[in-house]
Formats: sequence, structure tokens, C-alpha cells
Amino acid sequence: MDYFHSKQKFNPEKGDVLISEPYLPDPNFERTVVLICEHDENGTFGYVLNKPSNALVEEVVEQISDFKEKLFIGGPVQQDTLHFIHRDPESMPTGKPVGGGIYWGGDYDQLLSMIDLKQINPSNYRFILGYSGWAAGQLEEELEAKSWIVCKGISASRVFDVDESLLWKDILESLGGKFKMFANYPADPNMN
Repeated sequence: MDYFHSKQKFNPEKGDVLISEPYLPDPNFERTVVLICEHDENGTFGYVLNKPSNALVEEVVEQISDFKEKLFIGGPVQQDTLHFIHRDPESMPTGKPVGGGIYWGGDYDQLLSMIDLKQINPSNYRFILGYSGWAAGQLEEELEAKSWIVCKGISASRVFDVDESLLWKDILESLGGKFKMFANYPADPNMN
């Protein structure tokens, strides 16, 4: 996995991930991994991958019952909206490819039907409330401020198979060097 840090001029792309610096002061993004789903001249849009909520899908979506899957907080924007990513293009062909075998969204009515008929493998889906968004140029400013490490691409297996509580550390360790050291920084520097 390649990475880019603030000394390198780099334009993030769809399918890349943003890894927050260990002491990013924004509580919305503390030790987060954000999948970039869109990045163009209008701005950037993506989902935090490793921030589970305290709710289950069936507790939030009226049309869904008997579906005990976690909901994740995708970011601070519009947390009253439900989104999903998946690695199931055969069953959900209307999803938009993001990269690395990951797809964003698809036919919502089809998703509800698949859940109702128990035709869905939950390990291939992640359900998300809200999203992360940056206006044009805003993410680039945050990259200049060294708030994020940009990693080129991420695989579906890393997103869906690595426990979300370990994902931030797992990706940093895979980058090696100083990033491996970042992965071991204590969450509270006063505890060092």
C-alpha cells in the first residue's frame, strides 16, 4: 500500500483512504479511516469506516426487522441519512465502483428486499449513518496542515474483514516506518 504525506503534492482519488494523524484535534475524526468515494473540483465525499454507533440497522430503519447488524457513523454530515458500501456487485449491480472491490450504494428497495428475504451476506455490507464531506480545496488545506495521511487504495478484504477497532492501527502498521510508530502512540499522550 502506498502512502502520501503532506510534503508530497498529491491529489487524493476515489478509492484512496485518509488516515487521521494520531492527535487530530477533531473528535469526529479521532483515529479514523475515511474511504474516499468522490473527489473532484467540487470537493470530497467519503465515509468513516471504523466508527461504530450504538445502534443496529433494524433499530433505525422502520422497514427492516430481524437484522442485527451494526450501524457505523460515516461522518458529521447528515447523520439522519443511511448509506451503504459493499463488496457484492453480483447481487447489487447498481452500486458505484469505488476501487479495490468496494462499491458504494445501489438500489435501496432491492437492498430492503434482500434483507427481508435473508438473501444478503452481512459480512459483505457496511451500513452507515451520515458521511464526511469537504468543500473544494478544504481537504487539500487539511493535508497541508498534516491532519491526514493519504493511502493509495484499500482492498475490500481490509475494509470488511479487519475488525473496525483495529483498522486504523492495521493500516498504519502496514505502511511501515514512522507510520508504524504512529500506530502505537497512546490515545491520550498523558498516559505515556
